Amino acid sequence: MATLLFYTLFLIYPETGSTILLIYFIPTISIIFFDKKLFYASLFINQILIVATVIFLVNNGKTSLYPNVTSDPIGNIVTFVGSQVFIYFIFHFTSDRITKMQLYYEQVKHSERLKTTGELAAAVAHEIRNPLTVVKGYLQLYEQDKTLDESMKKSLPLLIDELDSAEQVISQLLSLSRPTMDQNTESVDIERAINSVAELLQSYGILNENKIEVVVEAGSYIEINKMELHQLLVNVVKNAIEASKAGGTILITAKKLKNEKIEIKVIDDGVGMSEEQMTLLGTPFYSLKTKGTGLGVMICNNIVKKYNGSIKYESLKDCGTTVAICFPSKSILHRG
Repeated sequence: MATLLFYTLFLIYPETGSTILLIYFIPTISIIFFDKKLFYASLFINQILIVATVIFLVNNGKTSLYPNVTSDPIGNIVTFVGSQVFIYFIFHFTSDRITKMQLYYEQVKHSERLKTTGELAAAVAHEIRNPLTVVKGYLQLYEQDKTLDESMKKSLPLLIDELDSAEQVISQLLSLSRPTMDQNTESVDIERAINSVAELLQSYGILNENKIEVVVEAGSYIEINKMELHQLLVNVVKNAIEASKAGGTILITAKKLKNEKIEIKVIDDGVGMSEEQMTLLGTPFYSLKTKGTGLGVMICNNIVKKYNGSIKYESLKDCGTTVAICFPSKSILHRG
């Protein structure tokens, strides 16, 4: 609409110099929408239209009616090119700033979700855990009671398993609500830690007809709480097993990078994730598993962040997922 209006004004009022300036700055209107495609399209179309307009005026002998254009053609060309370059930089820096603001907004939203989850956990976790413990204790006693009917006893292990699952969820909630405190750290051998987790979950992988392979560079150490590293690796590898297809392989690798960081990768060839699913990954109570809570990923992210590490997810639908975790090596931490 702006293009139609400004070109119409230019053709109707040839002696008004401001109309040509309005034409120059038509692409700035698209900046309001912060749409890159719209901006570049308007920038390109405006250049085509202004050249076509000048050609039209020259071919029809109407150049004398437009002294603001024809009296100083070189100056007008320089002004036009300069204005388009100026507009481009305005859009570039504005778009970059908006992108940063959007990222900051997403981080704030994520922090608010974590805060809400923590408050919820602090409010209800202990109150739920206590009665569950009592109920579980009585069920275990009934399981050992020889006078109880055998048909009823058969259902007790299932009830106890379900209570164990509920306790696990509550434990995850408690770990989120618990304030971050300094814990005892130690120099942990990555090779030994990964082999320990692989051995622990090997039987779980066999149940799902999956195989775990480990390729670790020896002599890699990081300064971390051993139990938290174990929790991190178990969560990531367990997710990889559950996402894998029957007969698939989970590959765990670890090596030193050139920047003296230790990179741990867990690679599966499972169902993978779409871009939308990866965007929601780590959101409280969002999970791709039927009985999942999404809290495991949040806990992993918190552990990595706590030790100044980074965690990245790369995935394609039906092509598997790679989780890359980086930690500063022990030497970097000591120098810091």
